[in-house]
Amino acid sequence: MDILPLLVVLLSCRIEAVGAQMKLSPLTLTVLRGKEANFTCSPSNNKWTVMVWLLNGVATLTISNESGPLPTVNPNVTAVKGKDKNSWVFVLKKTERDNEGSVICDLQGINRKTASLFVQEKGSVTISGENKLAFKGQPVLFECRAAGWYPQPVLQWQVNGKMVNEAEYNISSEESGKSLFTVTSNLSVTAAKSSHVDCLASVSALTTPLNSSIRLTVVAEVVQEDDDCTFPVALVASLSALLLLALLCICTVLCYRQTRRAKANPQEAIRFDQSVYGRSPVAEATEGKVNLGYSSEGATDAAYSELIAAMRSQMDFVSFHKRPGLCGLSRFEEGAVSARSAPISTARSDRGC
Repeated sequence: MDILPLLVVLLSCRIEAVGAQMKLSPLTLTVLRGKEANFTCSPSNNKWTVMVWLLNGVATLTISNESGPLPTVNPNVTAVKGKDKNSWVFVLKKTERDNEGSVICDLQGINRKTASLFVQEKGSVTISGENKLAFKGQPVLFECRAAGWYPQPVLQWQVNGKMVNEAEYNISSEESGKSLFTVTSNLSVTAAKSSHVDCLASVSALTTPLNSSIRLTVVAEVVQEDDDCTFPVALVASLSALLLLALLCICTVLCYRQTRRAKANPQEAIRFDQSVYGRSPVAEATEGKVNLGYSSEGATDAAYSELIAAMRSQMDFVSFHKRPGLCGLSRFEEGAVSARSAPISTARSDRGC
């Protein structure tokens, strides 16, 4: 007779436990250090009193069905109402490496669910050196270093956007005292055409791999892309040499034509010499007039004699049309006359010449 009440109590507890079923999601969560982590606990009904969240076995946050989250000593955790009216979202604002472990939602001490939290760390990735220049067919070595990662990152190479086969490069890694990994990889590429070389490092929490890029320019080719033109050094040097040779030929032809013209027309040569070197002392003494009585001992050229004769005739013609008397004489002739006859100079002065 005493067994019946006991069975009734056990049955009621079982019914309460079944009525307090819940769901925890996600069961596994991976985030980067410093990012936010969210877990949702959803009871099947509203017949619960207290919800306790435990992080790595330590009670971190308590939620009352009536009043909501209770005050906590950990400012890095909080809870917000979920989409369902009975659900609550446990929020870890800024995750750290020591937060990695189990996350438990304990409902009234009757039912509990456990999830796993993984915290990863993003480091840096760098290709050593600057943009490279190589001759066609020359092997070029690239080195990539990914430092400060947890766990060990996946390192990959790309050439012009295409993945390089893992057999074509090597990878070595080492772990530091803070459980951070450094991975180094070397890739050898034969210079065939100008290319973009990328080194990619990633962990599962990264949506997009971290990237480092470098440019390989191959000499002795012309590659035209959408916004990129590569002009080979050899081609530019050849065009420069041809242009310099053309300018030299033009200067030679011009100098030769000037020499021919000077030989064919001595009068032009004399004018050219006077314009370049200035007036001679004799020309300054005679105010630019030619001394018809001067004859050079070496002037035997027929063309030069004809030039002198023509200039003498022209000056005689000009002198003929001038006023009679000494005023028509040149200063050089006037000086000669005045040396022989002083009265004539006096008469010239009287006429106001």
